[in-house]
Amino acid sequence: MIELTLGILLFILIGLGLVESHFHRLSLAQLPIRIHVNGSRGKSSVTRLIAAGLRAGGLKTLAKTTGTAPRIIDEKGKDRIIHRLRDASIGEQVRLLRNFAKKKPDAVVLECMAVNPQYQWVAEQNMIQSTVSVITNVRPDHLDEMGSTLADNAMSLSNTIPFNGKLVTSEKEMGSVLEQVSEKRNTEFNIVAGDEVTPEYLGRFPYLEHKDNIALALKVCELSGVEKETALEGMVHTHPDPGATIIWELNCNGTQNYFVNVFAANDPTSTLDIWHQLQEKIIDSPTCIFLNTRDDRRYRTNQLLSLIYTQIKPDALIVRGEKLGSKFHDYQQDNPHIKSVQLPYKIGIKEMVAEFSKFENYYIVGIGNMVGWGEKFVQDLKKYRV
Repeated sequence: MIELTLGILLFILIGLGLVESHFHRLSLAQLPIRIHVNGSRGKSSVTRLIAAGLRAGGLKTLAKTTGTAPRIIDEKGKDRIIHRLRDASIGEQVRLLRNFAKKKPDAVVLECMAVNPQYQWVAEQNMIQSTVSVITNVRPDHLDEMGSTLADNAMSLSNTIPFNGKLVTSEKEMGSVLEQVSEKRNTEFNIVAGDEVTPEYLGRFPYLEHKDNIALALKVCELSGVEKETALEGMVHTHPDPGATIIWELNCNGTQNYFVNVFAANDPTSTLDIWHQLQEKIIDSPTCIFLNTRDDRRYRTNQLLSLIYTQIKPDALIVRGEKLGSKFHDYQQDNPHIKSVQLPYKIGIKEMVAEFSKFENYYIVGIGNMVGWGEKFVQDLKKYRV
């Protein structure tokens, strides 16, 4: 009797699975262009850029990101916040594709949710079955799940390379690994380079965007039938990811300047990466670093001061901090060309804006500590945005 019951239950489960698979295939058939975005860095940004470029080309496009804050991006480019009642699961992609199919879009763009290599395979080969796959880059990431070497990471990410489709990547070092997998799966391999994006065009973005991300999105749009200039125009006006570094234009008591909030990247490596990104955008514009220090983080303050004077080398420096020690004095003596000023912790927003107003058309980059005073400062500074 028990064996019969178990057999019936197994039969029912198999039947339900077949029915689910049938309806999923029907959903995919109603989504002619399916783009799956994977990689170590930049997935959310690339997803948004692709969707914006396709929309500009007249394609009804729906997208989903899973980055800083998960979003559905509708056919008009508006963000819809995803409210989950349970932990994120790749299974939600199946339900999402079914809902997207009901709207009969020309294209869908989905950021990969999976980290585990097996889940990445399931997400692509069983769920999305992309017509175009993107692997932004390969970096040492999630080493416990994706392997300890760069080659391991590349092989893990390659699980989202489709069969008989197209792959676009900007990865150079591990590009040969991705190309070999593409060849085995009869998939067209496309590699792009960020130097295809001119500084003039990069300067049109109101936030910091990697050239590689733009180049990737352009290639995907081209493969989907959208011309470069049309796609570029759409990308410039896309709503950036919540985690993007946005550049504010400020009116500081009658003078015009630009403020870049990099407080969240409070370690030297991340700060320098964003600085290099900014340099690609602003080219030869004058710069000022605003370093917000913490009295209980002297070591980090010294790290950032070293970074500023030895690598960033701005035109001017404003430091909010006290008791900075002889090292700071030595830096000032050795670098008289960097105009520097030290301000006390008690300084308020009006006094800080007065310091900013001494500049004209400068890019003022805020680095260091965001917690407490930094958060309030950024909030109050919004009143001076143009």
